Amino acid sequence: MKELLLATSMLLSLFAHAQDTLTSPKDSTRHLGEIIVNYQANTSTPVTWQNIQMKVLREKNTGQEPSFLLAETPSITAYSDAGNQQGYSYYRLRGMDQTRINTTLDGMPLNEPEDQGAYFSNYPDILNSISRIQLQRGAGTSKNGAASYAGSVQLFSPDLSDSSATTIGAGYGSYNSFRVFGEYKSGIKNHKALYVRASQVYTDGYKYHAFNNSQSIFISGGLFYDKSSWKVNVMAGHQQNGMAWLPVADSLIEKDRRTNADTKAEKDQFFQGLVQLQNNWHPGAHATVSSSIYYTYLKGGYDFDVNNFMGTPSDGSLFNYGFRSHFTGFFSNYTLAYQRFKWTTGVHGNVYTRQHRGTDSQAGELYRNNGYKNEVSAFSKIEYYLHQFTFYADLQYRFSSFNYKGAVPFERMQWHFVNPKAGISFALDQQTSIYYSIGKTSREPTRNDIFGGNDDLLPGAPGKPLIFNSDPESVTDHELGIRTRYRSLQLALNGYYMNFKNEIVLNGQLGPNGLLLTNKVNRSFRTGVELSATWQLHPAFCLTNNSSFNYSRIREQTTSFQPVLTPTLIINQEAAYQYKHFLLAVSGRYQSQSYIDFANEATIKGYVLLNSRIQYTLDRYTLSFFVNNISNARYYNNGSVDQDGTRKYFVQAPRNVYVAFKYSF
Repeated sequence: MKELLLATSMLLSLFAHAQDTLTSPKDSTRHLGEIIVNYQANTSTPVTWQNIQMKVLREKNTGQEPSFLLAETPSITAYSDAGNQQGYSYYRLRGMDQTRINTTLDGMPLNEPEDQGAYFSNYPDILNSISRIQLQRGAGTSKNGAASYAGSVQLFSPDLSDSSATTIGAGYGSYNSFRVFGEYKSGIKNHKALYVRASQVYTDGYKYHAFNNSQSIFISGGLFYDKSSWKVNVMAGHQQNGMAWLPVADSLIEKDRRTNADTKAEKDQFFQGLVQLQNNWHPGAHATVSSSIYYTYLKGGYDFDVNNFMGTPSDGSLFNYGFRSHFTGFFSNYTLAYQRFKWTTGVHGNVYTRQHRGTDSQAGELYRNNGYKNEVSAFSKIEYYLHQFTFYADLQYRFSSFNYKGAVPFERMQWHFVNPKAGISFALDQQTSIYYSIGKTSREPTRNDIFGGNDDLLPGAPGKPLIFNSDPESVTDHELGIRTRYRSLQLALNGYYMNFKNEIVLNGQLGPNGLLLTNKVNRSFRTGVELSATWQLHPAFCLTNNSSFNYSRIREQTTSFQPVLTPTLIINQEAAYQYKHFLLAVSGRYQSQSYIDFANEATIKGYVLLNSRIQYTLDRYTLSFFVNNISNARYYNNGSVDQDGTRKYFVQAPRNVYVAFKYSF
């Protein structure tokens, strides 16, 4: 915490100094989006992308984990530990977990470098402060940080040019779930702008003793001038949880669906904060230089009842996994834009260190080690416009290294990646375009993949560490699609084929510390079709569909099987009717069965979910009422299989309700 406060004060000092040294005769309302637009796809970029409708997202947002809102777009599945939509949750894209999904905030990496996961739970209510979201499925455009392997989620900080306003909100629902927040936006005044938001989120959880108690803040300030703009973001979150991260045996679920496989004594606590300083400079009419420095600090840990995990009686002894990390980096991009082409080149680098401690409640500290992960990357891309054609080329070089200091000797690992991408888009008319792209992306294994699920590296052969996997994986991604906007219909339809080399996939088993284990497979592919469509049948009535079909296979010797947690068919359908101050929407989700083991014998059955929401808006007041899982479906959406064949699942909540209120002035 001290490190974060120190970094914040230093950046705010720079921010204040910039305010003193820059002068301009008039206010500027230039948007800050150009700082990060270098990574964002536009209407003619030949990659598969989707912008989230922020108006609809704000209507649905009650402080739940972003995974469930992202799951309303094609090819995304989600589940939560506690069963309801607050607390720890996870999502997968095209069957691949979020360690393979690049996540950024204004171009700043949010993925933890060692395990490559981005954890929204450490920043509770984050979507309350986000102004835009773009999803890219597949290789997409070059990004900073973890490999954009399955795809990417780009988050954009508050738009400081919004009008001045203060908003307060509160909500309450099933399982003693509630959220309260306050938000202030100054708008741009005398070249300056300020945004502040603070939130408290709590739930008892659907499962027993699976509570989540979280707080967060988001502060953003900006200076705006004709040729230069500055912005600083400060975000911090603190959470405490009753652990529910282990799946529950089906025999116990039959007796009581709220059973928690973790003991009541197992808890976790994490603090994470970040500071980011951005600058956008226009040295000429066609040139832009966008730069940023950032720092993230994390501290926390979780308890683990080893006896309970091994199936033996618990004696009250707890093992604690403790972590503390520092993550510092920078990036800078130069963009040259003319009528017929746009060229962007950029560099990015970061350093990361994470301390791991294993402590027994009775024996004290058992081990301490440190992981070091560094990265340097550079990219250059160009879009050239010729009549109705857009030609696109993108080349990224990425270097990553991992080192370890502990009781077992370790030789530093290094990976070098060259990631080329190219595509073409053709505008049939002003409303319709078709595109094709091909891109290659490579990715190093996570620390968990390398250590085989062990937090402290084990010895192997004499004088050697026990390494489970150090080989990178790569994918060649083909995307073919059509986008059209004709009167009341907006539609995006695409097909994809992803061919993998050495793909690292889940094998459906848990490691010694409860984390999911992976296997490396030589040959595999994922292919499918994705649809996103909005049809405004009437000014008051709208239909929205986000669906996907997936056909994926792993081939090992003479055997072919389906990857785990990869359903064939997902359909999201919503119908919304708005009359004067009232809004009524009903949504349905169908998710077909998927497997939770390599043998393709244990399955998660397909299920149908029905949700509804009613909203009443009058002047500055908004009242919303939500009913989730209307049909009271009894379903799972994740699980595992023990070595003895026991099937375990994550149960999700039955019918539940939530009411929310907002007032702006």
